Amino acid sequence: MTEAEGAPVTGGYALVVRFTTRDADAAREFDALVARTAEGIRTEPGTLVYVAHVPEGEPLVRVFYELYADRGAFEAHEKQPHTKHFLKEREQHLTSTEVTFLNEQTGKRPAMEGTT
Repeated sequence: MTEAEGAPVTGGYALVVRFTTRDADAAREFDALVARTAEGIRTEPGTLVYVAHVPEGEPLVRVFYELYADRGAFEAHEKQPHTKHFLKEREQHLTSTEVTFLNEQTGKRPAMEGTT
């Protein structure tokens, strides 16, 4: 049975991060930092999805959804120079950060290389 046929998804490592920025200026600066960081993330082979969202009615909040091929891919992402820079610089723009790690069960997502 394949993923598409309803078998449990194996592999994958995901998290949701909710950032609350200090004010509108900090939100703009944070968005610029995210845009610069995303340039490097696009080259990471194990990063399958890395998307920033603005929740409706919450202009100072950013919610990231991140999906990695596995925990090793996440750990490799955390070691990248662009990620280290983001982690260092983000705090000046924020009042809070909430991280939720997710256990993948089933669904549709980008195909991982080497799978059918």
